[in-house]
Amino acid sequence: MPLAHSLPTEFNRGVVTMVHQGDCHVSADPDLTYSTVLGSCISACVYDRVAGVGGMNHFLLAEQSGSALGKYGASARYGAFAMEQLLNMVLSRGTRSKTNLEIKVFGGGLVTSMLQDIGAKNIAFVRDFLANEGYALAGEDVGGTYARRVLFKPGSGRAFVRRLGNTEGASVANEEIALVSRRTTVAPVDDIELF
Repeated sequence: MPLAHSLPTEFNRGVVTMVHQGDCHVSADPDLTYSTVLGSCISACVYDRVAGVGGMNHFLLAEQSGSALGKYGASARYGAFAMEQLLNMVLSRGTRSKTNLEIKVFGGGLVTSMLQDIGAKNIAFVRDFLANEGYALAGEDVGGTYARRVLFKPGSGRAFVRRLGNTEGASVANEEIALVSRRTTVAPVDDIELF
């Protein structure tokens, strides 16, 4: 997916809602923009082309492991739940037809070597999940060694990605290290817009 060099004007108006780790939001509001910051996390943006409704999720880990399996239950922190939740919400608010969905995936960067490339596991998970469920990817910006800010217009399906510099990336990496190490309730990433 090609990256724009400057922010398209449609992203400069309306309401911006932050999508934090563990969130899943769906809307048809043409003036709404979802925004998130990703390191090794993944965000999927799903848009029903016919109904004009879309949504964004944000998850840190592909699946629960070890002691977390029985401890946390079905949490949007984990990929399978986050993807099922987003797809079901868009389908139920849209045309209910999988063929009308446009899916874009972002994130999965290796922003710190301390996370044992969770990003690569997340990328593999989301690609496998979508393929196994019969969905095709319309676009992706995944991998690399940087953090990203993603903006998504749920009413039009348009997405904008900005790759972040080392300072912002280090902040995202520190947040993710803390989350992975404590595996408890997630605190949101700072709401600073970098545009």
